[in-house]
Amino acid sequence: MPRIRHEPVASTEARLLPPGGAIDAHRHDDHQIAYAARGVLSITTDAGSWVAPGNRALWIPAGTVHAHRAHGELELHLIGLPAADNPLGLDRPTVLAVGPLLRELIVAHTRGPAQDTPERARLRAVLLDQLRASPQQPLHLPTPAAPVLRALCALLEADPADSRTLAELGRTVGAGDRTLSRLFRADLGMTFPQWRTQLRLHHALVLLAEGLPVTAVAHRCGWASASAFIDVFRRAFGHTPGARAPR
Repeated sequence: MPRIRHEPVASTEARLLPPGGAIDAHRHDDHQIAYAARGVLSITTDAGSWVAPGNRALWIPAGTVHAHRAHGELELHLIGLPAADNPLGLDRPTVLAVGPLLRELIVAHTRGPAQDTPERARLRAVLLDQLRASPQQPLHLPTPAAPVLRALCALLEADPADSRTLAELGRTVGAGDRTLSRLFRADLGMTFPQWRTQLRLHHALVLLAEGLPVTAVAHRCGWASASAFIDVFRRAFGHTPGARAPR
């Protein structure tokens, strides 16, 4: 089993990661905000994965073992916060909407001098105020615990365009669709269609960051048409897949 690094202090910094670049599994005693000013960022824990395009940030609670991965060239901004600073009271990783003001606060905080000054303290106070007002986003792809559900989810993770129904997939993994429906709700807290849409959106973000055209992404992720994909994407992220995220 790979060794998990323990970093007591969560760093505050800006850094670039190449496409496919990663930060291996680690934990720290502070909370951390991770924001992708360019590219797409994903984090993975034992509970699943979260993905954030440029107008989203990831909240990573203190003590959470997690790994980062870059999709496309990633401009990553990290902010460490003491465990006592938890403005939303979150105890698990969460994707947060990032408006223009919060974005500028994150960028300024990671690029400014690291010394504790009154100006920096005021900047952090405003940043925390903005975090309190940040809507949470349902961009979590949970990892199933039930073996039969793991097998089914692995089939779709390998091919998000697989259009088989739950009953058809159930015949492959040896379970009925009613049993699988109950497992999705009990184990993952969502229905099968909701989970498959989340999977496809996660996959789409990665492919878009790699530079694939919108039509090709729609096809490879299982949407019947580019327009259907664009509609779902806009409702999830607030902009079309062909546009840059709002700054």
